[in-house]
Amino acid sequence: MMIDAPRSIDLLISARWVVPAEPDRVVLEQHAVAVDRGAIVELLPIGEAIAKYAPRERVDLPDHALIPGLVNAHTHNPMTLLRGLADDLPLMTWLREYIWPVESRVIGPEFVRDGLELAIAEMLRGGTTCCSENYFFPDVQAATYKAHGFRAVVGLPIIEFPSAWAQTRDEYFDRALAVHDAYRGDALIGTAFAPHAPYSVADESFERIRMLSDQLDVPVHLHLMETAQEVEDSRREHGVRPMQRLQKLGLVNDRLIAVHMTQVSDPEIEVCATAGVSVVHCPESNLKLASGFCPAEKLRRAGVNLALGTDGCASNNDLDMFGELRTAALLAKGVANDAAAFDDAFALRAATLNGAKALGLDAKIGSIEAGKRADLVAVRMDQPETQPLYDVISHLAYAVSRRHVSDVWIDGRRKLSGGALAGFDLDGVLERTRRWRERIAAL
Repeated sequence: MMIDAPRSIDLLISARWVVPAEPDRVVLEQHAVAVDRGAIVELLPIGEAIAKYAPRERVDLPDHALIPGLVNAHTHNPMTLLRGLADDLPLMTWLREYIWPVESRVIGPEFVRDGLELAIAEMLRGGTTCCSENYFFPDVQAATYKAHGFRAVVGLPIIEFPSAWAQTRDEYFDRALAVHDAYRGDALIGTAFAPHAPYSVADESFERIRMLSDQLDVPVHLHLMETAQEVEDSRREHGVRPMQRLQKLGLVNDRLIAVHMTQVSDPEIEVCATAGVSVVHCPESNLKLASGFCPAEKLRRAGVNLALGTDGCASNNDLDMFGELRTAALLAKGVANDAAAFDDAFALRAATLNGAKALGLDAKIGSIEAGKRADLVAVRMDQPETQPLYDVISHLAYAVSRRHVSDVWIDGRRKLSGGALAGFDLDGVLERTRRWRERIAAL
């Protein structure tokens, strides 16, 4: 009887626990993930994996949980260079009197590139392997993410005032479409239309976005109902709430990524659930800016796809998705007055598979399943902060911090090894950051 020779593959990762995110609340002990050409081939017990596969590289993680890479579904990563610049201010004061004036004097390709590189370092060290970006110079963003092998959906900005990126409405659209065309079908870089918000984008632009989103099957990512003032201004200027305005414009559908939603009403929650809208909850930014409380548990119970984002470092002030998912879980319990709300497994799902779904990437990433891309994160569970260990998922939601992340892979390529960035000029990034700090502080 002939015995099949072990199959040659690129990588075999064995771990004490594997938490695949799908099915829900599953923890597999002493399992391995087989990876070849950037894709997950199989998830199986370690003994079977050793007999079945001949990996070119083997990684053993005896005290770790292996989870899908975290998905930061809303961020402004070049704004890492503005971290801590203007704190303890309400949203519109923060934007109009501090952030926008500084940005107008420094924003450009170098600012975007250097801010992104600092953000990529921070995200990788915290277990984030994919983000949904919303900022100017999407061409520079896409090229930077691509150069670092980082997965991203790059927002194509649309706003009614001139910027260093574009001066007119037509120029915003022309340049957006050029970036979309340049990265169409790219393995790591996707695009989304990113109209800033209902209060900064006109109906004519929204109508054009709807048409192009339909034609190109591209998501629409925007800040929506972030503050009570936004809702009141919309009633005064348009006669309806922002959600009703978007409904009339045909934008409330399964391609809409609605960010913040602290002012969403119960009827609007049902509209989102029926239409297939994804909501990105940014609890720490909303808390810091006193914008309000997203009714996350109501959204979850209604069946709305609920993802998580950090927002930008200027309003958070970090890109820590483990911190964000913990805050989201705790805050939801307080808002819902229900200790069972937004449970630990859902918090992890919101930060992984739900984020992937919001970005239209759930067929590729977000869970550890055969056929998906190998975006994987190893978390140490043998530290004082994670002992004793009764429930792995509970610890991932409530006890683990980003400092417990040891190893990260994107598309099967190692990005973090034993806590150290792989193939990354961190010293150069930090030196450029220091130069930006001196320049901005002198303004």
